[in-house]
Amino acid sequence: MSATLNAPTAQQIEGQTRAADPRQSVWVGANAGTGKTRVLITRILRLMLEGVPVSRILCLTFTKAAAAEMANRLSLQLGAWAVMDQDKLVGELHKLTGEAPEPARIRAARRLFAQTLDAPGGLKIRTIHSFCESLLGRFPIEARIAPHFSVIDERTANELRLEARDILMRRVGDNETDIQQAFSFIAGLVDEEGFDRLMVSLDSNRHQLAELLGRHGGIVGLGRAVRRRLGVEDSDTEETVRTDPTGRNDVALWRAADALDQGTATDQKKSALIRGLLRATTAPEILSLYGAYKSIFVTQKGEASAEARLATQGARKADAAVVEILLAEQDRILGLENRLKGLRIAQATEALVQVGATLISAYSELKAFRALLDYDDLILKTRDLLSDGRVSWVHYKLDGGIDHILVDEAQDTSPEQWQVIAALATDFFSGEGAGDDARLLDRTVFAVGDQKQSIYSFQGADPAKFAEMRGYFAERVQAAERRWQSVELTLSFRSVWAILNTVDAVFTGDGAPKGLQVEDEPIQHLSFRDGQAGLIELWPALTPDDAPHDDPWDAPVDQLSQKSPPVLLAEKIADTLAGWFAKGEPLASTGRNIAPGDVMILLRRRGAFAEEMVRQLKQRRIPVAGSDRMVLLEQMAVMDLVAVGRFALLPDDDLNTAIVLKTPFLGLDDDDLFDLAYGRDRTTTLWQQLRHKRGEQPAYEKAASWLERLAGGADYTPPFEFYGRLLGEGRGRHHLLARLGPDAADPIDEFLSLALSFERDHPPSLEGFLHWLQSGQTQIKRDLEQGRGEVRVMTVHGAKGLQANVVFLPDTCSTPDARLDSRLYWETTGDAPLLFWPVTKDNEESICTGLRNQAKDSALDEYSRLLYVALTRAKDRVYVCGWETTRGRSDGCWYDLVERGLRAQGAQTLDFEDGTTGLRLVTEQTAPPDNPDAPGDDAGAAVALPAWTQQLPPAEPTPALPLNPSRPDGDEPPVRSPLGDDDGARFKRGRLIHRLLQTLPDLAAEQRDDAASRYLALAVHDLAADQQLEIRSETMAVLQDPDLAVLFGPQSRAEVPLVGTVGSGVDAGVISAQIDRLILTDSRIIIVDYKTNRPPPHREADVAPQYLRQMALYRAALKGIYPALRVDTVLLWTDGPSAMWLSDPVLLPYAP
Repeated sequence: MSATLNAPTAQQIEGQTRAADPRQSVWVGANAGTGKTRVLITRILRLMLEGVPVSRILCLTFTKAAAAEMANRLSLQLGAWAVMDQDKLVGELHKLTGEAPEPARIRAARRLFAQTLDAPGGLKIRTIHSFCESLLGRFPIEARIAPHFSVIDERTANELRLEARDILMRRVGDNETDIQQAFSFIAGLVDEEGFDRLMVSLDSNRHQLAELLGRHGGIVGLGRAVRRRLGVEDSDTEETVRTDPTGRNDVALWRAADALDQGTATDQKKSALIRGLLRATTAPEILSLYGAYKSIFVTQKGEASAEARLATQGARKADAAVVEILLAEQDRILGLENRLKGLRIAQATEALVQVGATLISAYSELKAFRALLDYDDLILKTRDLLSDGRVSWVHYKLDGGIDHILVDEAQDTSPEQWQVIAALATDFFSGEGAGDDARLLDRTVFAVGDQKQSIYSFQGADPAKFAEMRGYFAERVQAAERRWQSVELTLSFRSVWAILNTVDAVFTGDGAPKGLQVEDEPIQHLSFRDGQAGLIELWPALTPDDAPHDDPWDAPVDQLSQKSPPVLLAEKIADTLAGWFAKGEPLASTGRNIAPGDVMILLRRRGAFAEEMVRQLKQRRIPVAGSDRMVLLEQMAVMDLVAVGRFALLPDDDLNTAIVLKTPFLGLDDDDLFDLAYGRDRTTTLWQQLRHKRGEQPAYEKAASWLERLAGGADYTPPFEFYGRLLGEGRGRHHLLARLGPDAADPIDEFLSLALSFERDHPPSLEGFLHWLQSGQTQIKRDLEQGRGEVRVMTVHGAKGLQANVVFLPDTCSTPDARLDSRLYWETTGDAPLLFWPVTKDNEESICTGLRNQAKDSALDEYSRLLYVALTRAKDRVYVCGWETTRGRSDGCWYDLVERGLRAQGAQTLDFEDGTTGLRLVTEQTAPPDNPDAPGDDAGAAVALPAWTQQLPPAEPTPALPLNPSRPDGDEPPVRSPLGDDDGARFKRGRLIHRLLQTLPDLAAEQRDDAASRYLALAVHDLAADQQLEIRSETMAVLQDPDLAVLFGPQSRAEVPLVGTVGSGVDAGVISAQIDRLILTDSRIIIVDYKTNRPPPHREADVAPQYLRQMALYRAALKGIYPALRVDTVLLWTDGPSAMWLSDPVLLPYAP
């Protein structure tokens, strides 16, 4: 049990300091709420203070949210150091390291923020999947994957699995003998749904299957290994096993038959069966008798018949040895039956592996062909890359890049992920790493986790692996004569004593559940919050009413009855919360009343109760965040959008049309539908009737017009455009949010995101999108980590890492379902792993039964760990409640475990108004309210928004459209005769001359003519010889004219971009242009613009106004940039050539 503390013990504080010491490798076992994230961040800060470059620190987290939070907290700390008062910074560093900082360390601390920003990639705080993705992207060739690979989500992976199944079906249809036989065998054992479950289970364990096949030399070798393990010979068949006489004592059986003849009629029938089998000489004869003969010794359930039923008293009196003889034969028959079960298991397993390997191979080929990887591939490919001795180059490159590995939530790391981490640290302790001499610190490994919180077995997490890897790294570090520490943190900064004492009582003592820890160590928790009030209540479990309830009509099968215990419990919880919020329920440890954001309702699984709980809270107008996950197609807004899409594709579907008419888009009611539907001709659809009666009511006219606009073009409109127009121009989003509330915004946005995603990978058809959408189960994971002033309803898995002042546990009276969906048993002990598929429980032999019991025990162990996680989310109060079925509570359920723990502490009896009783454990407030800055894991509190967030921003001034002086308003002056042939040649001529005048001045004078000839002769220009000569001559005349040489001198630049503002006030505008040539000196700027008009004007007065305005804009923009310099403008006419210097009086009227 826990002992009272007045303050954090020196041992615990010293343990945190040792855990953060960057000079040693550390393995931390941390109870819930002990500030393990704080320790991890402190260690990273101390590594950086020791001079370790940011790029050499790798921190692996379990979720993206955890990685983002950790990176944010580090950045805030480093940013604060950069500008912190000197004395305060000295104090911070002294507290962090336990040493008075030297001036050099203080200066280094201030520079860390800038160094982090400048480091390529910044802080390496990533999920294991993100890290593996980046590593594979760095070494794709070595990993044998496409360099341009993409990572797919679960929906895309499911689509590929369906394609792979189609490939499998084609191979079966192509009469590939092995696959066809295996598939036919499986088809006789399971239905389509069962087959899909099997394939999904195999695929999720494909790395294990690949290891099996590799260890046993393929499918045939694996089949032989399974047979040997089950005691089945390779030559065994059902016929040979049933007819096997080995161990049969014929002489004794004849004697037993004689004795049975002296018994009852039943005994005599048994005697006849025995004699018949003994006389049978051929296999067909034996097989025809085997079933009846077996019934003498084995029941229909496959169990041994009771000894008393083998022979009656008459037979026993005739021969006292008859029972002993029959028992010996019974053992032989049971052995044969076990061999038959083993044979069936072996045959089923062989067929399953044959089909599964083919399916997985097809899935892998599809991914490889499209350069795709799923999340499992990221881990497995990285593991293989780092484990491949032939690519030591990878280790060499990584060896110079990672010196310190930190692993957060280590208990949730799967064995394959541990293999990646171990491979990364291969050279850490060998003394052969790259650049060892240059390192300031020894390379270290740090891991923090809690076996008691390992609840992700469905993702491969194994608490035993946590303990195993601790031993692995301890051995490696100590063998290298490096420093190693194993630290246990038990001081919780989150929960009060009442909660922690109850946790200790629940999981210790006689009758305590197993599975919390691999090692047999006592469980102890200490609380930092000494003297703070705490409360745990156990409400009486609700029981079903035996009286039947007559409902006016049948409810959906998945909807709870309004009088059922789950509904009544949801009402009770909601009523309790409503009373608190209305009257004010003090939370003594905080000095204020309980608010909705303080409450978290935790469930073991999502389902009907979660929906009912949210419904009851909303009915009482209690702010509720809803479920932490939602199925997209179950959201009302999405159902309305899908119905609208279906109508656009098939308006003759009356049911769907009725749904659309009642959506928030149109808002018709039942009376309107009755008016439209009743009395119409059977051949008239509802849509036709609506159009027919559209003039009778404004609502009908509005609906008909809206639907006509909607259906127009739906056949060829991409889904995102279709729904974007519906929700935007059609004000569909406004109507949905007005009817369904702001909670509908997330599903709508996710729906549009899916439409975009679909268009990227599929032909963008509306029909295809709706089919694709409904073929998957898209879920939205809602971020409930930050408090928003709402009650949170979520699963315990989703609440991992979160906390709340008050926690309700309503789903406590049942235990995990022992049934296994796929019944695939993996035996991982022994020399080589094996796989067994018994198909049904009745066909399990002793090995499979043992594996099933192991799986059941593992599920119960995780069930206990899930309770630990649930209880330790609470800071101040826990309310445990539940409901029973007609069979009562399950043995060993959470409710019973908490009740035992409360009674062990002498909890008080709690009387309720309905005459039922519960239990209550309370500790009083004896200290001032908690300091909100107390250390520990912070779940985030609701922050009041500043006033400006509620105000509309001022209207922005409408900017003028950017001016393009090269394309001024109005038509350019015509050149040559407008009636002559031109066919665009003048534009080509102008572009080519501009291009030559841009590039030729950079060449030596003697090279220009040849360069121009080569350029103009290119086939892409499609110029005749005389055209080439004409353009080259005109260009060279410009460059060779001595009067123009000043425009192409060393201070000139070609094609100078110009962006600036001209004018002021309402007449201001933005100019964006490209100056043909610009000469910039210390006192003067010359702007040159080439003009290829023929013939050119000879006077400024004859220049087109558009050209003058263009040059005036150029000059005004440059004047704004260089106000002290003189700006001259020149029009260079290439037909001549001649330079026209524009005077101020000519340009002034066109100035902006």
